[in-house]
Formats: sequence, structure tokens, C-alpha cells
Amino acid sequence: MRLGGWGSDARRHVACCQVIALALGSALASGALPAKAADTVPARAPDTMAARVLACASCHGAEGQGTKDEYIPRLAGKPSGYLLNQLVAFRDGRRKYPPMRHLLEYLPDAYLAQMADYYAAQHPQLPEPVPNIASADILARGEMLVRNGDAARNIPACSGCHGPAFTGQEPGIPGLLGLRATYINAQLGAWRYGTRTALAPDCMQV
Repeated sequence: MRLGGWGSDARRHVACCQVIALALGSALASGALPAKAADTVPARAPDTMAARVLACASCHGAEGQGTKDEYIPRLAGKPSGYLLNQLVAFRDGRRKYPPMRHLLEYLPDAYLAQMADYYAAQHPQLPEPVPNIASADILARGEMLVRNGDAARNIPACSGCHGPAFTGQEPGIPGLLGLRATYINAQLGAWRYGTRTALAPDCMQV
């Protein structure tokens, strides 16, 4: 049979490949290959959630503790319900960040819940505080807003939801400790302009 107009050299190459494949198959089946060949097969990764989330580690750290990137948050110790909500939001497009969308696009809710439980159970040490360059007046105003709010402007205190120590509350409110000011500022902007949303009641959009 003529192979699509191929010449005799191409036909001989295909025939040789077929012979080699048959010979290798026969050797594998009979155990004729040396034991050293079997040793070259890479070992399987451990079937643990820590191994499964290694794709997340380059951005979020091995235990979700965060990295030097100021715009990528710490995940460790946040409420599992909150983390699950965010994973689903990235997957479904309510939070708009293409790398996360592509990473999570085909993962079901049950698997995302396992990922959330894993990171919620991690408690690595908090990072050292970053030197603050804001003025004393700005820091004082910020502390007043996060602890007491501003009733005249209808701004509730951040501590009312995120907790007096800003460690978050179950089931779905995140801790703010360990997050860099740059990241928090970016998220406030995202809430303000609608590029980050949540299921009702969307408290941060109000």
C-alpha cells in the first residue's frame, strides 16, 4: 500500500518503527528489560491536598502564607467558607483575574471545598510588619474608620464584620491580618468599581 505519496525511505522508516515497538512490547511483557530501566520511571506524587495545591504555591506560598508579591494575598487561616466563596467567584467570573479563572475553570465545588479546608487549617507565622510611610494623621484617620466607622458618611466599622482583632469570622468573613496595604487598597478599589462582587448580601458594595 502506498503511504500518502511517501517514498521508499519513509516506508522503511515506518516499518522499522513498527518492528521496534513490537520488540519493546514483547520485552516488557516478558520481563526481559533490565531492572534499571524500570527504575527510571518517575515516582508518583503523594496523593495529598498539599501536593495537589502546589500549583498555588508559587503565588500564595507553600502553606498559603503569601510571598513577596504585594498584590497576592495570604490564604492561611482564613475561614474555609470565605475561601470557598472566593474560589467559586474566580471560577465563575464574579472575581475577574484570568490566571485564577483558568486554573479553576473545570474544578467542581466539592474539590474547591477541599482546597479551602486545606488552607483554612494552615497557620504559618504572620509576616513581619512592613514599615509604614503614611503620616500620623492618615494613620489616625484610618484607625478611626476601621475601629469605629463614620456614621455621618454611613461607613460602618471594619471591625464590626472582620472582628475586633481583624482575624475574620466564620463562616465567610476573612481576616485582614497579614495582608499588605497595597493588596487591601486594590481590593477596596475593586469593590468600589464593581470588578469584585459577592453573593447577596454584598456588604462591601453597599
